[in-house]
Amino acid sequence: MLVYGTSASGSDWQEFRVRDLARGEDREDYLEWIKFSGASWTRDEQGFFYGRYPEPAPGEALSGTNRFMKLYYHRLGAAQSEDRLVYERPDQPDWGFGAAVTDDGRYLAILVWLGTDSRNRFYYVDLGTADQPAIGNPVVPMLDQHDAAYHLIDNDGPVFYFLTDQNAPRRRVIAIDTGNPERGSWREIIPESTSVISSVDLIGGLLVVDYLEDAHSVLRLFTLDGLLVREVPLPGIGTVLVSEGRKDDREMFYSFTSQLFPSTAFRYDFDSGTSAVFKAPSVDFDPSKYVTAQVFYRSGDGTRIPMFITHRAGLERNGSHPTYLTGYGGFDISIVPVFSPAAVVWLEMGGILAEPNLRGGGEYGEEWHQAGMFEKKQNVFDDFIAAAEYLIGEKYTAPARLAIAGGSNGGLLVGAVMTQRPELFAAALPAVGVMDMLRFHRFTIGWAWVTEYGSADDANQFPYLHRYSPLHNLTPGTDYPATLITTADHDDRVVPAHSFKFAASLQAATAGRRPALIRVDVKAGHGAGKPISKVIEEQADRWAFLVRHLDMSPGLP
Repeated sequence: MLVYGTSASGSDWQEFRVRDLARGEDREDYLEWIKFSGASWTRDEQGFFYGRYPEPAPGEALSGTNRFMKLYYHRLGAAQSEDRLVYERPDQPDWGFGAAVTDDGRYLAILVWLGTDSRNRFYYVDLGTADQPAIGNPVVPMLDQHDAAYHLIDNDGPVFYFLTDQNAPRRRVIAIDTGNPERGSWREIIPESTSVISSVDLIGGLLVVDYLEDAHSVLRLFTLDGLLVREVPLPGIGTVLVSEGRKDDREMFYSFTSQLFPSTAFRYDFDSGTSAVFKAPSVDFDPSKYVTAQVFYRSGDGTRIPMFITHRAGLERNGSHPTYLTGYGGFDISIVPVFSPAAVVWLEMGGILAEPNLRGGGEYGEEWHQAGMFEKKQNVFDDFIAAAEYLIGEKYTAPARLAIAGGSNGGLLVGAVMTQRPELFAAALPAVGVMDMLRFHRFTIGWAWVTEYGSADDANQFPYLHRYSPLHNLTPGTDYPATLITTADHDDRVVPAHSFKFAASLQAATAGRRPALIRVDVKAGHGAGKPISKVIEEQADRWAFLVRHLDMSPGLP
């Protein structure tokens, strides 16, 4: 049996169905009003756990706030109205629940999250035996202080292994026995180091640890006692996207990618300690003609920021090259080397791709993240502006050939920077951006970002939000960069009103001859699930816009 979710027109709302794989047909099971939830089967395969929100009021499905998530168990063949309520917190309307049954079927692990706060709580249910799980057993609050991030790696019987930043901003691995969960009894397995632990999996009886070292992956294997076994050689400087396998397997699979290395699946043999390509894509692209370099520059306050720069081999730095500077800088999200077919098109047209690792991300741990939150958000914009100034100073490009781009929180980044330093850029591509920093929390899941940005309802936080809010910092009579704003009519993550208001205000304020345009996709949302045809159409419009406004003359491929 396979449970799968679909979303209509790019909305975050999902509908769950169950397919009988032997028959190749869907069963009668149908669940709705699901957001930000997966599904996790009990080991008897009779049902699964999932989270859902109350049905929204008529006309508010794409704009109303999402609160009061509940955790349910659905038994195969039953109507959704008969689903068993496992856990709810009516006294905590902003709490959300992620549920996963451990591989041995013994426990239901419940991650309790609050908005986009990286800290969380951890609860569990002892299901008893895997053959007859006791769905109604009590929920046990194991980690209930909301003082750090706790992500369950796996369990070995009653012992749970966690990746946490508790007393370790760059994260460490600990073990907690459910029979003796007091903090004084915790065991540290892998201590914090100078590198950030990005993810940990228990495969082949070993802890597979993906470290971030200056924003690229290093993969190491440890015993359950924390002894280093070996480092897994990788093809180069890049990113391990995922590692998969079970705790008793003698092999694992991982994917590796970089700006010039298409995402490729590798098989690792634990006995021989070697990797081999398992599945590689066929891409009509010659990476030998291009290079990626990692450079480091200083932000306005002296902070050292890394940046990846990709371009044709043998490039002469004469300040003439069209450059695409993109960033994110928020929510503990790390910008790491990945392959993008759209970026390949840009490179083949003679463009430079620049990707700085701004504060607010997770590249150097929780301290790096916090340096770009709340009243320190201006650090993110300063880091991005300093990246542009570095590219100009090192004669990669010039303001007349420089474009900036980013989506969602990265759209906020572009909006803020183009209002603060409009003379520095020729073109701007803010996508599905958070442009109204005074009202973002009043729509859909926007309230969840208060833990990252703050709220205009707070008298102490209003001033700094107003100071950088893109919508509120457009100055009439300014010559703003040529701007193509992109959004979609079914975006219920960052509602399109942000982009609508910013576009109208920009069109009214700009004094130059450069255009301020908005592209509104229909039957599309924040980006997830967008058909490849829509992706191509939108990206073609974005590149065409830059070809025009960076004065490019690309040859045919």
